[in-house]
Amino acid sequence: MDRRKFTKQSMITSLGFSVMSGSPLGQQTEPNILDSITEEEIRAFLKGKLYSREEVDAYFAGTAFPFSKHSSEFGWLLRDAYFKDGVNNAISVYHYEKPDGERLMSNYADKPCRINTYGNSFTQCHQVSDHETWQEVLAANLQEPVKNFGVGGWSVYQAYLRMLKEERRTPSEYIIFNIYSDDHYRNLDAWRNFRINKHVRFIEPPLPFLKVDLKNKTITEHANPTPEQADFYRLCDIDSTYDLFKDDFVAKILIAHNKSEERNEKLHYREIQALTKTHGIQTSLDSLETMSQVVYAYHRECALFSTEKIIDKIEQFAIEHHKKVLFILSYPAEYIARAHKENKRWDQRIIDLIESKNLPLVDLATKHLEEYQQFNVELGEYLERYFIGHYNPLGNMFCAREVIGPLVDMLQPRPVPYNADTKLGSL
Repeated sequence: MDRRKFTKQSMITSLGFSVMSGSPLGQQTEPNILDSITEEEIRAFLKGKLYSREEVDAYFAGTAFPFSKHSSEFGWLLRDAYFKDGVNNAISVYHYEKPDGERLMSNYADKPCRINTYGNSFTQCHQVSDHETWQEVLAANLQEPVKNFGVGGWSVYQAYLRMLKEERRTPSEYIIFNIYSDDHYRNLDAWRNFRINKHVRFIEPPLPFLKVDLKNKTITEHANPTPEQADFYRLCDIDSTYDLFKDDFVAKILIAHNKSEERNEKLHYREIQALTKTHGIQTSLDSLETMSQVVYAYHRECALFSTEKIIDKIEQFAIEHHKKVLFILSYPAEYIARAHKENKRWDQRIIDLIESKNLPLVDLATKHLEEYQQFNVELGEYLERYFIGHYNPLGNMFCAREVIGPLVDMLQPRPVPYNADTKLGSL
């Protein structure tokens, strides 16, 4: 699909109003609606998120929540694992270099590496085994190794922090940086358990995060709020947890969203209007809009803005250290289907930003929709070829296929299979 068919408006929500990144932010003349949330409401929200001491003990002992292990620096890293989550419910095998390294490499692992990849579960390649990742497909094609520093559940900010660390420890000339659609929101999460409840595989830990000031167009960086096991026990007690998160942005956003659904008839027009004036949210308020709609847009605006600032940081890092970066935008099947149906992209401004900087970009949603034009099936049937939640092995091959061209164009010298000076004949 021609990307020009998508609207170039910075963001249009499915709720009928927009947040415009370029709009001037008004002066605060009314109370911020998030400040009206009471201590009682915050405590009630947090109480449902608490861990038990037994869960914390088991997590740190490695006897429960097998997906991850604690990292004081990043929030969590990954454990070697066998999960029944592959194609046809097959077991996927996950291995990671010790103690806190990248996913196991196989193709050309004995050769020097000049390509490091960073990002989320679509970088880690969850739901396929070690040798089926798009990095291994790339390595086989390039005839040189590609390191995989992806971690499931990570934000853009966590991936950026790991990039800073690994580029000191095991530097590369070329960086592939992958951003998944939910990663924008994850930048703002101080505790994943706010938005995604813990489950049998993953305790959904706290993590390093960003705070956004839209009025002044700035972000501030914040370390993992529970760096040690002793800090995790604070999350078993409501008073300690309240002290940690009583002013948390995401917690208040979620409370406000829930309040609007439960008590919409009691909401104040003036309160909603105050939030729009303070934070530059553009919406028609000639009739009462729900607070849920406004805070949803506000949350998204902060999330996208935070990613824009990290992209700026990645670009500056690459310039200062003489590296080249290729960005990949990854999406779930549901996003691609919605983009096709609505003919618009809610994260279009991220695409526009990367393109405005003339940075190499592989937008996998556009690539899928372009390929879909060659098929005579329903879109859902097409997407089932590639997705089982994350990419299946064929999906990872699709990703590698779309990345190989832009990547080869960046690499100097060109890889052996693409180098005109490569001598042909017997080895």
